[in-house]
Amino acid sequence: MASSSFRGGSSFYNGDAAPFRSREGLSTRPAAASDEIQLQIDPMQGDLDDEIVGLHSQVKRLRNIAQDIGTEAKSQQDFLDQLQMTLIKAQAGVKNNVRRLNKKIIQNGSNHVIQVVVFALICFFIVYMWAKMSRK
Repeated sequence: MASSSFRGGSSFYNGDAAPFRSREGLSTRPAAASDEIQLQIDPMQGDLDDEIVGLHSQVKRLRNIAQDIGTEAKSQQDFLDQLQMTLIKAQAGVKNNVRRLNKKIIQNGSNHVIQVVVFALICFFIVYMWAKMSRK
């Protein structure tokens, strides 16, 4: 005895070649061997052409959607490539400017360090004098 299931919960049982439960438009005939099932599609009840046309239109819509997704993905990839090139150019510009600033700091840096040290000493001296005067 063989059993199998069909979409929608209908089941087929090949035992005594009894009538099978099936979808509309499908009928069964008793087979020669006990493990074989023969199906006959009744074209009057089955409107398969309409279903095929409906499936064809759905496939066509899905193909168009897939093409649109592919086009959008390509557009976004191009945008990301342009953005990456812009970022690389910006990084090169920043690196170049940092080099220039480092050169200027090295050339003029010693004067600034001396000026900062002198300013700190003057501030310390002023605070020291002010503290001495306020104690008296």
